[in-house]
Amino acid sequence: MTQAPDSPRVRLYVKHPLGPGQPVVLAQDQAHYLFNVMRLGVGNNVALFNGTDGAWRAVVRDAGRRGGTLECRDQCAPQRDPPDLWLLFAPVKKARTDFIVEKATELGAARIIPVQTRFTSAERVRTDRLQAHAVEAAEQCGATFVPEVADLARLDRLLAGWDSGSNGARRILWADESPDAPGVAFSSLAPGPWAVLIGPEGGFAGAERAKLRALPFVTPLALGPRILRADTAAVAALTLWQAHLGDWA
Repeated sequence: MTQAPDSPRVRLYVKHPLGPGQPVVLAQDQAHYLFNVMRLGVGNNVALFNGTDGAWRAVVRDAGRRGGTLECRDQCAPQRDPPDLWLLFAPVKKARTDFIVEKATELGAARIIPVQTRFTSAERVRTDRLQAHAVEAAEQCGATFVPEVADLARLDRLLAGWDSGSNGARRILWADESPDAPGVAFSSLAPGPWAVLIGPEGGFAGAERAKLRALPFVTPLALGPRILRADTAAVAALTLWQAHLGDWA
């Protein structure tokens, strides 16, 4: 997508209300990024978004070494929220976990939940770091929404407390790597809230697979004839869901 000639070239996520004339005071790291890294100064335009008010064109009013102030002028893009799709994934190596969070943000996941499985290699997850990756991905891809990255949750506990009621239940599309996993006719799946579940590098344990196959709100999905790496599987499954049930359809 090509920007209009007068569109701000820099986008910044802020935790401030946005509206005509609204001042936005910058934190030190934001000021460093705008004024030292991007070389902006007083009078330059920045696109701001906060996840709820769309994107706003703002002008730099004060540019200091440790802070600064912007002033909102006009809305340059409406708020666009993603469909009600979550990603549940078992964290893998650091760089590939970062990749999963970034691509899930770009592909329109509304919430991202790292899960601890029997064979999950990462026992600790820096949620704040992953949330920062989601923010950066949203800034770079023109989104007006940033998904929440939740704390690491044990898969068995997450499933035990899952919303499986009949009214508006969130179903789970499970990327099943086993050879007998069925393909899915997406035309047979009901629209509504969903979650995509991606397993660890070593796959799910036998007991985990048996549990998932027994749950009425879980739909197994085969992602083709080849075994995919976890990060590739996440992108493939999110893409399929978006193309058939999401806002690409």
